[in-house]
Amino acid sequence: MRKVLWIILGCTIASIGVLILRHSHVVTGGTAGLSLSLSYALPLSFAVIFFLINIPFYLFSFFQMGWKFTATTIGSVSLLSLLTSLDHLLPSFTLPSLMGAVTGGLIAGLGLSILFMNGASLGGANILALFAQRKFGWDPGKVNFSFDFLVVLSSMYSIGFSKGIFSVMSIAITGFVISYFKQKIALHNQPTPASVTQPLDNAISK
Repeated sequence: MRKVLWIILGCTIASIGVLILRHSHVVTGGTAGLSLSLSYALPLSFAVIFFLINIPFYLFSFFQMGWKFTATTIGSVSLLSLLTSLDHLLPSFTLPSLMGAVTGGLIAGLGLSILFMNGASLGGANILALFAQRKFGWDPGKVNFSFDFLVVLSSMYSIGFSKGIFSVMSIAITGFVISYFKQKIALHNQPTPASVTQPLDNAISK
């Protein structure tokens, strides 16, 4: 039950970061950003493209990360989608791009780190980042940034160069936050015996 509460907290924090980025008109990385870019060029809705793009990642996750991780990831993606859909209940507002990029990047990175430490992700490159850390010991923040950077580059044509720079700044900050917690993330995602695995709240408090 404690793990579920941490995942809900992580999704809530990440959704706040996403909303800040949206209201500052900064492009989000990951499969969400890629889906948004493709929706401008294809006769399909964002929701349909987002679902189709994530299918191969879910299949990869099921075979490489296990059904529990895949199930929690699907649940996390669904919860994030629900929370961000409540945006229409908020009053209309716009944030400066610089402030939004920094603040949104920090908050989104914290939310993702909490999810990673609890064996969950938000799909797409998040799955690849955790797999690369578990298999090869790679920094999940750098893997996540690399994928997001390619997504932002592909979006610069539609959002413009200046917004693209702020978007790169945002995903760099998100990647830095995830990298800061990489040791704690590794602790909870390495296949170690249960007897030597510390509780999550003890790891976070260190």
